[in-house]
Amino acid sequence: MPWGQCVFAILFISFVLAGGGSPRLVLAEGFGPFPVRNFQPLHQLVLGMPGDRATVLAPGALDLRIELANTANVFSDTTPQASVTMKFESIRSGFFLRYGVTERLEVAVEVPVVNRYRGIMDGMITAVERATTGLAPDRKALDGTGYAYHVTSNGRNAINAREGVVGLGDASVMGKYQVLTETSVLPALSFRAAIKLPTGDESNLLGSGSPDYGLGVAMEKHVAKNWMVYANLNGVIPTGRIAGFELQPVISGLVAVEYLWSENFSILGHFDYFSSPVKGTGTHVFDKGVTEGVLGFSYRLRPQLLWQVYAVENLDFIVGSAADFTLSTVMTFQLGS
Repeated sequence: MPWGQCVFAILFISFVLAGGGSPRLVLAEGFGPFPVRNFQPLHQLVLGMPGDRATVLAPGALDLRIELANTANVFSDTTPQASVTMKFESIRSGFFLRYGVTERLEVAVEVPVVNRYRGIMDGMITAVERATTGLAPDRKALDGTGYAYHVTSNGRNAINAREGVVGLGDASVMGKYQVLTETSVLPALSFRAAIKLPTGDESNLLGSGSPDYGLGVAMEKHVAKNWMVYANLNGVIPTGRIAGFELQPVISGLVAVEYLWSENFSILGHFDYFSSPVKGTGTHVFDKGVTEGVLGFSYRLRPQLLWQVYAVENLDFIVGSAADFTLSTVMTFQLGS
């Protein structure tokens, strides 16, 4: 889906929710980056450290976040070493619980549920592509294909994943420790750590079957009364193999800018990069990294209820490796302090 269409749709929704009025001066803090990760189906099996802000929850505060992300995947690549045929959509339902332990420390756990199916966005994406930039080569090559997830490597049938699989993915346990509080000069800064637990079904490609370990930093800073800037940088060390493919350390990062329209509403966009966790597959679909743009809004429906919607578009700085398009909605309930 062309990026301009996503921008227009989300900005239109944002304007309606804001009531069409003029923005008033904002003194509220930002809502932070969206919890984006690499939604590419094979890459996603490695620990993902989602986008996060630097500040931590207040002691005793409890956040319950429910995320629903629908991703359209379409890949068609054949080389002497490997072949990839993928056309399906996947729904990742994430249940995320965060707790403020002290003024500087918070801990969190995430449990995802994954569903692979034929999807609902193919007709819309195809129509928009044909009316604008033309049908993408991979989508054109698989036109008429309902569902496919088949990968061969060096004559070996590496992946032949069936349709309609629903199940628990790999859970993650995370912690964040804030080392700097924002001042007029310094940004807020935190260190992050995470471990992925092999709770997903490896045989159905819902999990990797092995633990992964990650470290990262998160930064945020007011740059003007209505503007916030965020940055994340993460490193992940995966273990084991996925579908027989060797794994390698991963680097990911994001830079995000948030405009605070009011105390209850903001518009945010960010640029994300993810290196590939697999190597030596012989196909750019899995071996190359991912560059993506994200745009969406955050709207506080109630004092303790936050609603977020964001879209992720493949920017094609690294051709052929990213998922085609992701649309996600997130609800966060805060209890306690």
